[in-house]
Formats: sequence, structure tokens, C-alpha cells
Amino acid sequence: MAETAPVKGWEPTAAAGLSRTELDAYWMPFSGNRQFKADPRMIIGAEGCYYRSADGRRILDSLSGLWCASFGHGRPEIAEAVGRAVGELDYAPAFQFGHPGVFRLANRVRELTPAGLDHVFFTNSGSEAADTALKMARAYWRHRGRAEKTRLIGRAKGYHGVNVGGTSVGGIGGNRKHFGTLLEADHLSAPLLPDNRFSRGVPEHGAELADELEQLVALHDASTIAAVIVEPMSGSGGVVVPPAGYLKRLREICDRHEILLIVDEVLTGFGRTGAPFGTELYGVRPDMITLAKNLTNGTVPMGAVVASGDIYHTFMEAGGPEYMVEFPHGYTYSGHPVACAAGLAAMDIYEGERMSQRAAEMAPYLEEQVHGLRGLRHIVDIRNLGMAAAIQIEALPGEPLRRPWRIAMRAWERGLYLRYGGDTVQLGPPFIIEREQIDEICNILHDVITEID
Repeated sequence: MAETAPVKGWEPTAAAGLSRTELDAYWMPFSGNRQFKADPRMIIGAEGCYYRSADGRRILDSLSGLWCASFGHGRPEIAEAVGRAVGELDYAPAFQFGHPGVFRLANRVRELTPAGLDHVFFTNSGSEAADTALKMARAYWRHRGRAEKTRLIGRAKGYHGVNVGGTSVGGIGGNRKHFGTLLEADHLSAPLLPDNRFSRGVPEHGAELADELEQLVALHDASTIAAVIVEPMSGSGGVVVPPAGYLKRLREICDRHEILLIVDEVLTGFGRTGAPFGTELYGVRPDMITLAKNLTNGTVPMGAVVASGDIYHTFMEAGGPEYMVEFPHGYTYSGHPVACAAGLAAMDIYEGERMSQRAAEMAPYLEEQVHGLRGLRHIVDIRNLGMAAAIQIEALPGEPLRRPWRIAMRAWERGLYLRYGGDTVQLGPPFIIEREQIDEICNILHDVITEID
């Protein structure tokens, strides 16, 4: 293939020495490929709360990678554990055979997750965890003699990964519109109300929005509904925080109509909300939770579904002869030994350095500084919970993504990695961040938001 001539603004240094042809080989996810390859933003190193760019700059990470490196980048404890694992056991089959690390990590997760969730099924991502949980829900009801209970219910602005099931129950329009109907699913309204604009932490108004589930029960009949899946906080949807009482009300309705409640803790698990898990913050007992991200501090891909004893034992009791497979589902890399080593080391850091407490202690300062941006032009709302915040930006007519994109790109030029999604810019810094670094984030945000048209 002939070499593509560089366009204006493209610099070999910024591209880490790669040519335009080499850049073209990689189809980037959730990216404007054409714009990036004309003006690359390459990351070549990471430590603590910072990335290092290919052009030699130190870039402050305001989103823990993608909400996943919450304990800080470049943790030597994890690197050493991964190195040992590769040398000792690079791979082990997950079907019909096991290795000690996967059972150790499952027990560790069981000890840390909310009471009543005791059985861990490992996947390779949050997306796979969501689809696994949805399949478990449907199979559970078939084993209980209720095969008609197949309908799944998500929530507008919810995010449950990008596989077929997760996309179907997810409620972010831009993630759905290109693919048509996947699985049939219903959606509750997003818990966003005008009365809660510029709310701090858990909003006060809107618990009654959970009653929409009763309307769906009346429409479809509870005998057809398998599960509801929601997040304690939707980060990718724009830090959408359910109001006080909402999740408890949802739990009560699910119990009343024999519907499973799945809580997606992929983003919130292990401290992001300032509590160990979002379900604990809201005082809700789910039937399953999904995990990923902080499970390995983002170092090795891994996810999990943690299920109740009722769900697990229903499968075991319906499995036929003991040699038969009870749940015909899994992945080549389920419980990969290297991922398990990373997970065990990450859990040591999580507990040993009291990461949930650290997040809870730093959250009020993040809240105060982010809300200090209120009043700048273009800002129509600010929301936060724990170590997460979103700034909603007034849309340009016909181009709702342009202003957030411009803010993120200008922030990169100023030395700040900033995530935008839909009409929001989103913050989820590592829990090890210091006040001075939060100040730096908000100062850069102040400047770039002020500058844009």
C-alpha cells in the first residue's frame, strides 16, 4: 500500500514514529478514526495519576483510564504478580479444569462483595459480564419452570457494555441506533429531573420514577419479565445518579412480581461511589452484580458476575448427572491465570490502602471544586457522586457532541486527559489523586470551557 501523505497538523513525534499507513491498520473503538489519524494523540507511558504522551508531555489522567485504573497507574505490586504468573502458568483451560488462582480470587471477591452474593463467574470484560448475567437470568427461570419469563428491562442512559445483550438493555441512543433491533427490551426513564439540576451527591427528588416498572408489569404481565438491570450510577451516560429511595423501590417491585434485579457495578464496584459498592451505598440487595474495571485495576482484562446462592443452587439442582454442564456458557479466557494474579494483587491494594475510604475522603473536595464551575457559559448542569462527576454542556444546534469534543481536545493540549460522552464531559480520577491535582483539573476545565464558542 502506498504511503499516505501527512495532512496539515500531523507530526511524526506525536504519532510515536508511526506512519499514516501504519496508523490506518488499526480500526479504533469509540473514536473518530479520521480525525485521530490526522492529528494523533499517542500515550506511551503511565505512572500514578499521569500519562506520558509521545511528544514528551506529562498528561494528568482525570478518568482513571476509562474508570478502571482507580488505584493509580504503574502499580509495581500488580506488575510483579503478573510477571510471576506468566512465568509459572501462562494459560490454563477453564472448561472442566481449574487452577488455584481462580479459586483464590473467587473467594476474595466473595469476601469483599455484599452479603448474599457468594458465587463468582469470571468473564473478560464488563460487556461479557452483562451478557452473562442476562443469560443466567433467563436460564434461571427456565430451570424454575417459568420459561415464559424472558423479557429484559434496562434504563435510559444506562450502559451495560457493547455486546448484543448489553446494547439491547443499554439506553444510550448513540450506542444503539446503528444496529437496529437486537434483543427485545424495555427501558425505564433515566432518573434525571429538572428539580435535581446541579445536585450534589444523591439527588432528593424522583424516587417515584421506579414506579414505571409497575407500568411495564401491567403492560406485559410479570409472568413474562425475567430481570431488570440498572447501574447504581451511570458513568458513561453522564454520571446519572438515581435519587434517594429509587433503588429500594425498584427492589421492592421486583420482589413483589418475582423479577430478578441485576445491578451493574462494573464502574462503581470497589470504591468509585465512596462506598465499597453502589448497592451498599443505596442499601439494596441485588440478585446479581456485574464487575470489571477495578477488579484488576485495569491492568489485565477481566470481568465477573457474582450471583446469589438461590441462583447458583437452582442451576446445580437442575443439572442432571453430576458430570453434566450446569451452565453451558463461558469463554476461552474465563478466569485466566494472569488476570487472576492481577486481580489478587489489585485486591491487596484495595484493602491494604483502604481505597474505598480514600475515595470517600477525597470526594467532598472533588464535589466542591467541580461545582465551583457553575455559572460558566455553556454549562447547564453538574452532577457528582463519590469520585465521579459530569458537566453537561449546552449543545450547539444540530451538533450536540461538538462542544464536549472541543473541550476534551483543548484539555489534551493543556496537559489533561478528559473524557467526553454525549453532551457531557466526565471526571473519574484515580482515588490516589491529591487536592492540588483536582485543582489543576478544574482550572484547565475553567479555561477551556471559557474559551470555546
